[in-house]
Amino acid sequence: MKTLIGGAVAAVIGVIGLAIWFGAFLQLLAGVIPIMLLLGGCLALYLGFDELKDTWQRESSVAPADMATESDLKKENEALKKELEALKAKK
Repeated sequence: MKTLIGGAVAAVIGVIGLAIWFGAFLQLLAGVIPIMLLLGGCLALYLGFDELKDTWQRESSVAPADMATESDLKKENEALKKELEALKAKK
């Protein structure tokens, strides 16, 4: 309940303050918008360049030739299972 009353009082004071100092508010807004656009644009440029650099790196990297395929790994897994069973049978 205290939060509701406090929020209502703050909103009323904010509306009154905005009505009284509307010119100053517009002046502040006129100063803040270009700065925010500049910072947002710089951030977008940085993130876009970083993504582009990652794309270039992925395209230029070559997959290693010694990478085993899934079927090779399955065959090796089966061979190891057989070897394990053989070792268990010897005991």
